[in-house]
Amino acid sequence: MSTGVIIAIVVAAIILIALVAFVMPRMRRQSQVRARERELEQRRERVAGEHRTEAEERSRQAEMAEQKARLAETEAKRERAEAELHEERAQMHESGRADHELVGDDERDKFAGTSAARDRDQPAPLGDEQPMHEPGTSDYEQGRRDEAEAEGRFKREPETSDEPATGTPRRDY
Repeated sequence: MSTGVIIAIVVAAIILIALVAFVMPRMRRQSQVRARERELEQRRERVAGEHRTEAEERSRQAEMAEQKARLAETEAKRERAEAELHEERAQMHESGRADHELVGDDERDKFAGTSAARDRDQPAPLGDEQPMHEPGTSDYEQGRRDEAEAEGRFKREPETSDEPATGTPRRDY
């Protein structure tokens, strides 16, 4: 072999050793970085999945709480309506309009002639609440009718002149 070939083989061996010495550690570092990135990505996905699971669970709990709140609101409305019903009944009893509920069938003779024994078909005695006017007319309309029939205080005599009642002459501009 010639010296040139030996020198070329030695130079090639040195280049290969240099490549292995410099390139291999870089490749190892890059593979380690990639492995760390993969591990980090797996951790991210795991934690994100845990958060999504927690979010779904809390969302279900919130929906249940909202449903319970709607149910409680409905229950409160029902209770309020029952309270109003009892208040109305109390007012009816206080005013004597529900006396018939206080007397049983066997006691009708004992309370004869009172508001408790009055049948609904019989007219109410004087003093009980009755409408002041015909059904379907307003108080205003009934008042106008009453005043017209009674020749009330608002009845006017026909005007005979164009002058106002104060005595000052009327001016047309």
